[in-house]
Amino acid sequence: MSRPEEHPEPRSTDSAVIELLRLQPALEVGELATGLGVTATAVRQRLERLMGAGLVERVTVAKPRGRPSHSYSLTAAGRRVGGDNFKDLAVALWREVRGIRDPAIRTGLLARIGSAMADRYRDRVTGQAAGDRMESIAAVLRERDISCSVEHSPLPVLVTRSCPFPDLAEEDRGICAAERLMLQELVGSPVQLTDCRLDGGTACLFVANTDCRGACTPEG
Repeated sequence: MSRPEEHPEPRSTDSAVIELLRLQPALEVGELATGLGVTATAVRQRLERLMGAGLVERVTVAKPRGRPSHSYSLTAAGRRVGGDNFKDLAVALWREVRGIRDPAIRTGLLARIGSAMADRYRDRVTGQAAGDRMESIAAVLRERDISCSVEHSPLPVLVTRSCPFPDLAEEDRGICAAERLMLQELVGSPVQLTDCRLDGGTACLFVANTDCRGACTPEG
């Protein structure tokens, strides 16, 4: 299944360029330099980064006299930058999930949420053994600036020192169950959450246990 192309977030120094291009859809380097109060060289450096990230595009503008110039505008991806902060919505939706009184319905919904979360990373997780897949998952999480590592003692343990869902976890630790189910699906073996930062630990420990044989149950 194909997934939408992802673009890196722009540097904070580039955000001002994006904001100006939102206000005026097509600007030249000189106009951007004046609006930002920086040199044309600095503007060109920022534009190169943004074009490389697929957030800005350049169009040649013919002039009645003299050499043609270039104008810059936001791409469709650039117009979406800054519009994907759904933390409040996510918290509200999570409250509704946890408000479902029927345990079977709630558990089934958590399982579907965990599976949907796994789908986001499934094609990037490689390896046959549980430990190798844990290492692959950790590499993907580190790309999202989530501090984590894998230990073997002797079972493979994913150690996460920062929460991927801090706002939701503060509202309700049930998100830990969805995260465990996501990891379990990606690892291909039962996964247990044996320690959690919400209990005062320094990290969350997710243990892949190939001998669990159905004894793992969702937390929360």
